[in-house]
Amino acid sequence: MDDVQNVTLPTIAMLGAGSMGRAILSGLLAPGVQVAGVRVTNRSEARAAELAGTPGVTAYATETQADANRLAVDGAQVVIVAVKPAMVRDLLAEITGSLAPGTVVVSVAAGVNTETMESLLPDSVSVVRAMPNTPAVVGKAVTGVSAGSRTDPDDLEVVRALFETVGEVVEVPESQLDALSTISGSGPAYVFLLIEALTEAAVQKGFTPEQAATLVNGTFLGASELLVSSGEDPAELRRRVTSPNGTTERAIAVLSEADLPALFARATDAALARARELAAG
Repeated sequence: MDDVQNVTLPTIAMLGAGSMGRAILSGLLAPGVQVAGVRVTNRSEARAAELAGTPGVTAYATETQADANRLAVDGAQVVIVAVKPAMVRDLLAEITGSLAPGTVVVSVAAGVNTETMESLLPDSVSVVRAMPNTPAVVGKAVTGVSAGSRTDPDDLEVVRALFETVGEVVEVPESQLDALSTISGSGPAYVFLLIEALTEAAVQKGFTPEQAATLVNGTFLGASELLVSSGEDPAELRRRVTSPNGTTERAIAVLSEADLPALFARATDAALARARELAAG
């Protein structure tokens, strides 16, 4: 998001304004991004009223306007489906008659594949699945994007530009999207778990919770920034910190006993199995 400059996007309808929808909306409204128009729907009239005060945004509440979703997609060139997975099928059935030929429908809902979506939409509409992660809220997302069978390169380029407003984009075949979700989608939780554990270790060594948070949060942030700015392999950066016969080497030896690569493989395999269970209904 920091590098977004002079991005021009067509009219976009956002169906659903939960945390992820709002994160994407913040990217669309960032400096340097020009959107022909943004229409947003949300169930709550109060939430819609909040969004209605945002320049460039037209907001509708489904609880007071039964045709809110159809109004939002009418004439929109990109439609982002940001509702709960269980609501996707009904929502697509609701809007199908209001979609113009050439519309690109983008779903950020897990578990609903492009084949299902295409079966519910006109042949003239293309479908893309996208899987952003929660750092989209701060413009640091990693979003996986997969094209449907009717999606052409121009459609995919528009979707890429859209999600680059909130971070980085990786295009993958849909067969890899569930696996991607176990890495970047669930990944922030793994990082937060490591931060929790190291913070607890710091507290046990006598630091106050505030001091521990400063030490650990700052270390993770600094290490991440160093990794990005240096362009070095993380293994090389680790070696530079790990002096022979030093304290870090002793700590790394203990961590290595846990066989972290195998542990993460097992964890992501478990997440992938669950993703497939959910997709199967």
